Amino acid sequence: MAQVLVLYGSTEGQAATVAERIADVLETAGHEPAVVHIKHRPEPFDLTDYDAVIVGASIHMGKHQKYVRKYVKKHADELNRLPSAFFSVSLAAADDSEEGWEGAREYVAEFLAETGWNPDATAVVPGALKYSQYGTLKRFVMKQIAKRTSGDTDTARDYEYTDWNEVEGFTSDFAESLP
Repeated sequence: MAQVLVLYGSTEGQAATVAERIADVLETAGHEPAVVHIKHRPEPFDLTDYDAVIVGASIHMGKHQKYVRKYVKKHADELNRLPSAFFSVSLAAADDSEEGWEGAREYVAEFLAETGWNPDATAVVPGALKYSQYGTLKRFVMKQIAKRTSGDTDTARDYEYTDWNEVEGFTSDFAESLP
């Protein structure tokens, strides 16, 4: 049984929801997960208190959260010594086209190149359109983007594109690789 840190950054909550599901799968597999938002780490906090780490972040304006990139870059050596995995939540992957998925994979490659981290596993997770959480300007912009990609444009409701079976499979595979 491993103590697994699920460390994440989230802007609108989908990466947090994915992190919680990952923790549920880890627990079912017999591990002890701890879910922590990178901005709200307890003090003291040390990665070496864990046997493995899964880090997650979401894409906004073509980049993962700056605070996640900064944290991973600062702790890349520690992350590279531990069994680790990375998940990236992206609306590009929700496009369901090869171009959308390729863009989402490029975001992951850019993140890893920038931070110097080499996780054992990575996953691209389709995100969500949370119109109900957007202000007027962001709702308008997101609707325009959705129109260009043949996405969902009814701003009276939210849309979740996350494939939970894929999230669970990714997590199960990682959990099986742990001692």
